Amino acid sequence: MPAPTATPTTRPPDPTLAAEQAHLERARAELRRMREATESLDAGTASDAFNAAYLDLVLARRVASLQDDPRTTLFFGRIDCRTGHGEETFHIGRRHVSDEGGDPVVVDWRAPISTPFYRASPADPMGVDLRRRFGVDRGRLTAYEDERLTHGEADHTGDRSAILAAEIERPRSGPMRDIVSTIQPEQDEVVRSDLATSICVQGAPGTGKTAVGLHRAAWLLYSFRERLDRSGVLVVGPNRAFLDHIGAVLPSLGEVRVRHATIDTLLDHARVRAEDPTAIAVLKGDARMAEVLRRAVWASVGTPTDPLVVPRGARRWRVPAYEVQDEVDALVRRGVRYGAARDLLPQRLAHLVMVRIERSGDFPGDRVQDTIARSAPVRAYAKELWPARDAAAVLFGLLSDAAALAEAADGILTDDEQAALLWASPPRTKGAARWTRADLALLDELHDLLERTPSLGHVVLDEAQDLSPMQLRAVGRRASTGSLTVLGDIAQGTTPWATTSWDAAMGHLGRPDHRLVTLDRGFRVPGLVIDFAARLLPAMAPGLGAPRSVRENPGRLDVVAVETAQRSAAVLEAVVAATAEPGSVGVIVADAEVAGLSADLTAAGVAHGRLDAEHGDDEDRQVELVPASVAKGLEFDRVVVLEPAALVEAEPDERTGLRRLYVVLTRAVSGLTVVHSRPLPEALAG
Repeated sequence: MPAPTATPTTRPPDPTLAAEQAHLERARAELRRMREATESLDAGTASDAFNAAYLDLVLARRVASLQDDPRTTLFFGRIDCRTGHGEETFHIGRRHVSDEGGDPVVVDWRAPISTPFYRASPADPMGVDLRRRFGVDRGRLTAYEDERLTHGEADHTGDRSAILAAEIERPRSGPMRDIVSTIQPEQDEVVRSDLATSICVQGAPGTGKTAVGLHRAAWLLYSFRERLDRSGVLVVGPNRAFLDHIGAVLPSLGEVRVRHATIDTLLDHARVRAEDPTAIAVLKGDARMAEVLRRAVWASVGTPTDPLVVPRGARRWRVPAYEVQDEVDALVRRGVRYGAARDLLPQRLAHLVMVRIERSGDFPGDRVQDTIARSAPVRAYAKELWPARDAAAVLFGLLSDAAALAEAADGILTDDEQAALLWASPPRTKGAARWTRADLALLDELHDLLERTPSLGHVVLDEAQDLSPMQLRAVGRRASTGSLTVLGDIAQGTTPWATTSWDAAMGHLGRPDHRLVTLDRGFRVPGLVIDFAARLLPAMAPGLGAPRSVRENPGRLDVVAVETAQRSAAVLEAVVAATAEPGSVGVIVADAEVAGLSADLTAAGVAHGRLDAEHGDDEDRQVELVPASVAKGLEFDRVVVLEPAALVEAEPDERTGLRRLYVVLTRAVSGLTVVHSRPLPEALAG
C-alpha cells in the first residue's frame, strides 16, 4: 500500500488535498443548512398536543443528530466506484449530508454503498477502483493516502495503511472515540450482521469489541430504524465509569436514542443493603435457582375443595370443585405468567356458570358473563384460589422459611445449599429485608414469572463473561423477541461466577442458536504489553489462545522493583514521566489503595480525576486514578500499575485475582509501567 501523501506547511499546497478540503467546507455548509432547516420547523402545526409533543421530540433528536463537531471532519474516506451510472465518487462519513437537490455530499458510513470502503481488497475490489483515506488534525484534512484496487494497479509497498495506523495509535483523552474510520473487515462483518442474528464476540484486549458492539447498534438503528424506534435499543455495561467512558460514541455517530444501563440499574428492584459471602452469591446466581423460584410462585395456586356458588336472581348456580380444578390446570398448562393467569381465572369461572345458565334454557349474552366475573362471590373465590403475589414477598418467604424453601428446592438444591440460603436471623417483614446484589437477579426472575418483562428490539451486552447465569437470564428476557450482541473475553472473567463457556452463557441468555465470532487481532494494545500480560493465560484460562498485537509500534514496558519505603515515590515519578507526553494516563491500584494514593498525588501537586463504580469524573483530566475493580473496558495511552500481588490478593480466589490482573495490565495503549515492592505473582514473573 502506498505511503500517505501529506502536505507539509513549507511546501506549496497539494491541489488534491486542497480540493478535498474545499469539499469538506462545502459539506459543512450543507450540514449547517440542513440543521437550520430542521430548526425552523414548527411542531405547533400538529393536530393535537400529544402529536405536537411527539413531533417536538423528533425534531429535537434530528437537530442533535445534525450537529457538527469542529474537532473532526464530516468524512474520513472516499471511494471511486464503477456503478450503473459510470464512475462515481462517494465521500464516506459519520452521517449523511446532501445538497439542496438531494444529491449526496457525504454518504453515511452505514449505507450499503459504504460497505466496500471497509471490505474491498485487490483480491475482491467490490467495484472500487480507488480507496482514499484522509489524515485529520483538529478538523482539517492534513494528508491523504490512495489505494488502487483494480486493473492490477494495487501498490503493496506496505501491508498496512500508515494513516490507519496513525489514527489507531493516536493519543487520546476523555471518553472513548468512535472507530468508524478504522473499522477492519472482520469487525465490519460483525457490525453489519442482520438484526435477526444474535452474535457473541469473544474479543481479546485491544481488539475493539466494545466499539464494534456500539457501532453495530448504530448500524442497526440506521438499517432498521422504523422497527427499532418502536422497540428500542439498550446497551448494558459493567459499571457507571464504563458507561461514562463509552457514552460519547453513539452521539458522535448521530444516534441519541440508545438507553444505557449497568446490570445493577437494570435490576433496580430494591435497595442493596447487604453483601453475600462469595459462596452464597455464587449459589444465588446459579441457573438452578430459576426452577426453585418458578415452583415457589406456582405453589401459591390453591386446590379447590369447596364448590363455587354464585347467586343470580332467585337461583344459586353451583360449580363442582373438580370442574374448577380442570380450569385451574388448563390455565397452568397455558404457560402464561402467574398474574395473567390470575386475571383470566374469574372469566373462566364465570364461563362455567354461564354453561349452567344456558343449559337451563336461558341465553343472557356475553355481558352477563362479564357481570358474573366481576361479582363478589366469583372474585372472592378466585382470590382465595389464586392469591396475588409480589416478587419481594415470594423471595422473603423462601429465604426466611425453611419449609417453604425445602418444598420449592426439593431435588434441585442439596440440604446444605438450602441451609446456606436461609437467613440466619430473618427480618420480621419483607420491608426490613437486607437485599444483596445477587438478590436483585432473583427478584427480577420473580417479576418475570408474575408479569412478563417487556422486550426490546436489540440489546448490546458488554463484559458478559462476568455475569452470573441468573443475571444473564435477566438480560436475555429483555430481548426475548429481539436480538443480542454479546461482547466479552473469557480470560477477563473477574467474578467467582464468571462463565467458562460462551455456549453456556448464550444458553442462559436464551440464545442457544447464535453466531460466535472471535477477534484476536489487537489494534490498541502494543506487543510488549500484550505479551507480558499473556504470561498469565496458562494459569488462569488454560486452552485459550493468546491474543496478538498488529501494532507496528511495540509500545513501552517498564517493570520497576523498589523497596517498600520507596514505592510511593516510584509511583509518583512514573506518573509525572507519563504526563510529559500527550494523551491520557491511568493509575490503577487495588481498591483499598485508592484513597492513600490520591492523597499522595494531591500532596505532590499532580492534578487527577478519580473513578469508582458509581460515577465518573465529570471533568476530563490527563491523569485518572482507577480502582482495579472498575478498570475493565477502560483504556489509557499510558498506564501505571501498583503492586500486582495486591491486585491478585484482593479477589476471592487466585484464578479471579489473576484475571483481574490481566484486565489491569491490558488497559495501556502505548506504555505500561509496573511498580512493585513485593514479588510479582509467579505466573507473571515467568
